[in-house]
Amino acid sequence: MTRSGRNVLAAVRLAGVVVWVPLSVGFEALLLPVPGVSKIRWTRVVWGGLCLILSVRIRVLGKPVGTVGGVHGRARGERPVIYVSNHSSWLDIPVLGTKIYSVFVAKGDIEKWPIMGLVSKIGRTIFVSRNRATTGHERDEMITRLATGDNLILFPEGTSSDGSRVLPFMSTFFAIAKLPRLPKNSVPAEDMPRYPKGLTPLIQPVSVVYDRLEGLPVNRTTRPVFAWYGDMDLGPHVWQLLKRRTIRATIMLHPPLAPEDFPSRKALANAAWRAVADGAARLRQNAET
Repeated sequence: MTRSGRNVLAAVRLAGVVVWVPLSVGFEALLLPVPGVSKIRWTRVVWGGLCLILSVRIRVLGKPVGTVGGVHGRARGERPVIYVSNHSSWLDIPVLGTKIYSVFVAKGDIEKWPIMGLVSKIGRTIFVSRNRATTGHERDEMITRLATGDNLILFPEGTSSDGSRVLPFMSTFFAIAKLPRLPKNSVPAEDMPRYPKGLTPLIQPVSVVYDRLEGLPVNRTTRPVFAWYGDMDLGPHVWQLLKRRTIRATIMLHPPLAPEDFPSRKALANAAWRAVADGAARLRQNAET
């Protein structure tokens, strides 16, 4: 495809995004006050529409252990799930959002992004800061969401990488799965963070790798096309990806981990990291099964 042809393709896709996002997000906003799981289901449609416009094809290996959830799911005893994934691109958000019933936990900066910020906000993303003063409130919101029907997606690396490796997972991200044991009488019983009996969340490690670009296997030379990290500007990176005819992402879902089986948050974080890192390494070798 010629340079002018790629520019036309990118412009058409951008126009599609500009039309799709207000329509789909506007409808989703109408669903927010409606009881039930319709808003959870529709969020997947919103992300899926974006992936379709961008010609991002998604291959899934394994199965999510979480269901659509909702209040009735929790009443049936369905444990909430926290999906923990590697993170190398802004594309990770629509890719995972298309295939997993969940809400994201994301840095507060994302709320200010054009398009992605709007979709994330209406999609009930939990935005977190690095401010210690708000940590307790953010933790309590995540616990409440998990207990009342949502599953969560976290990126425990704490930042995005260049896609060539998975950075170590920060154990603080696992605090909501393995709640701290507070000294007796240190806080009033009603203020202690806790889950309803039997509803402590499972951890499911997830590996995401972009392994096909315009039909060809991705290698060390082409992998940086997807990576968005550090101080890279978002706009130019999005525009370059819009020019690509097709992209394939592979999601590998690993067996879930029960937090109660691990002696500490650090041990849980290390086990999750190992599963994600090993899976990503295998996918980078362009394994088809």
